[in-house]
Amino acid sequence: MAVPAADVKAAQALPIDAIAGRAKRRKFRFLSGGKTITGLSVIVFFLIIAVIGEWIAPFDPSARSNDLLEGPSGRHWFGTTHLGQDIFSQVLAGTRSVMLVGLTAGVVATILAVIVGVTSGYLGGTPGEGLSALSNVFLVIPALPLIIIIGSALPSGGDYLVAVVIGFTSWAWGARVLRAQTLSLRGREYVEAARATGESTWRIIFFEILPNLTAVIASSFVGTVIFAVMSEITLAFVGVSSFSNWNWGTILFWAQSQQALAQGAWWWFVPAGLAIAVLGTALSLLNFGIDEFVSPRLRGSGKAKVRDIHGRTQRMRVGFTPVLGREEQAS
Repeated sequence: MAVPAADVKAAQALPIDAIAGRAKRRKFRFLSGGKTITGLSVIVFFLIIAVIGEWIAPFDPSARSNDLLEGPSGRHWFGTTHLGQDIFSQVLAGTRSVMLVGLTAGVVATILAVIVGVTSGYLGGTPGEGLSALSNVFLVIPALPLIIIIGSALPSGGDYLVAVVIGFTSWAWGARVLRAQTLSLRGREYVEAARATGESTWRIIFFEILPNLTAVIASSFVGTVIFAVMSEITLAFVGVSSFSNWNWGTILFWAQSQQALAQGAWWWFVPAGLAIAVLGTALSLLNFGIDEFVSPRLRGSGKAKVRDIHGRTQRMRVGFTPVLGREEQAS
């Protein structure tokens, strides 16, 4: 007895939907690793401190007192400076500047990297080579000297100016990585299927290419945030005056200029140094978790693969255009 065509279609649609659902669930599986969870937890903690730090600070970070160069105590948890300023309050207030510059620069650089890298990789030809040459130019621009020059010329620019300058000078490396990944994706079967169905270029980029670059884009963003945070702290440590009143680099600048180490005032620089180390470690853990997800070696071991209706293992892909393998097409 012949099987109704409707039943055949229903039986075929169920496995395809199941496979697509599993692929979408694994799209963000890098968020489930231990390293990623630990890094995200610490970053969220610093974000909360950045928002409420100035409100919960027990003292005005710039206020002077008679408690000169005192060690940690119940009144001053992280001790005081040579002017009696509370270091705990300075660390809390300085978190906002660090996170603001890091995240803003990361967003700016990531947007530029995605636009230039994915577009140049997919289009190819003269437009692609032109955008690739633009990336090469920005790769050799020295970011730190440029920030120092702009900060000196515009002393009232503040954190946003520094963040934008860092973002505009640190997107090129991410763009090159995304271009290389896009070049490997534009010849895949599902991209060819989208072209064959008459989809526009921008729809293919947004719905077929970008979903498969999610982890790479996230890794590029995290790397840029690390670079921006370290750049801001370094420039504040050397005395660039275009920043807000307090950040962790400013604390280290005053500790170094007043010879805190020679005076045995370890509490002046250790808290800010530990905060920098913990934030850098958290960002690195998050980056390692993402790298483990996008690593070709891990993908080859089966962690990023799905099985089809016949039990065969297939490489995971995320997109909107359905594609049947060669064996399914033949059958």
